[in-house]
Amino acid sequence: MPRFAANLSMLYTEHAFLDRFAAAAQDGFNAVEYLFPYVFSAAALQQQLQDLGLEQVLFNAPPGDWDAGERGLACLPGREAEFRAGFAKALDYAAALACPRVHVMAGIAPISMDAAVLQKTYQANLQWAAEAALPSGVEVLIEPINTRDMPGYFLNAQDAAHRIVQTLGAPNLKVQMDLYHCQVMEGDVASKIRHYLPTGRVSHLQIAGVPQRQEPSLGELNYAYLFEVIDAVSAQCGWDGWIGCEYRPARGAVPGGTSQGLAWLHAWRESQG
Repeated sequence: MPRFAANLSMLYTEHAFLDRFAAAAQDGFNAVEYLFPYVFSAAALQQQLQDLGLEQVLFNAPPGDWDAGERGLACLPGREAEFRAGFAKALDYAAALACPRVHVMAGIAPISMDAAVLQKTYQANLQWAAEAALPSGVEVLIEPINTRDMPGYFLNAQDAAHRIVQTLGAPNLKVQMDLYHCQVMEGDVASKIRHYLPTGRVSHLQIAGVPQRQEPSLGELNYAYLFEVIDAVSAQCGWDGWIGCEYRPARGAVPGGTSQGLAWLHAWRESQG
């Protein structure tokens, strides 16, 4: 049965960030993820997890200057030292929070720079990060992101991500497969789940409705069917990862907005007995 983690960067935004942990726990989530932890101390986040019995399953390494539009450093030549310092900080947080996965954002590709140079930089940084994370048992994740939401992002396709993982061969370098991004860029989501989950290269899934990135029950994807596909494939291949609920509630940041939109989750749980 799929296990769902609440993405606290997008869900429960009517609450202050540290209060979102309790809101997620109250709605029955056993795990959380979010974009970035770094404005809070690791101790403060750890306390929330411990008090509420929640698992931290994913967060992102520092992405550069997010407010200025940067979306990762891994593919950017000349930023290697900054990338390494940021990833080392992420590993410190991962250790404190017992988080087994850190997503490394590729970055926005500079228009004037040769793609081969960007690819070489990207793979070298990923190789270094995977080696740095291996002693602590942390997986390094890469995620194809659609170019509508994030124009110019360097990594956009599932097959490209899997080629990188296969090329580098690091045992802890994995793919973060966001079904929302996959549908926007490629479609044929069920077939891709059936193809990629058994490879052992997918560590984490994420979901959202398409096209508006709202509840999974809204939009063109039939998630009830996709959850059955995930369940069936998982039973065959032993995949036991989490599914991150990374969507923006349709009701917005109003009191109870996230909770009122969880009918899809309650229906799935009931269907599983």
